[in-house]
Amino acid sequence: MPSQTDDVETSEDRPDVAALDSGADRTVFTEDGNRDGWISTDVTVDLRR
Repeated sequence: MPSQTDDVETSEDRPDVAALDSGADRTVFTEDGNRDGWISTDVTVDLRR
């Protein structure tokens, strides 16, 4: 039976993502090492931790 810790992601497993402001109302998210993939949005929200 696998333990619960087997499924835990470490920060090394997650891609590095940058949020860049490309204009007053637009944010572009890029993944480190992935030149072909990006997401652009007109609406972003601040995360509460």
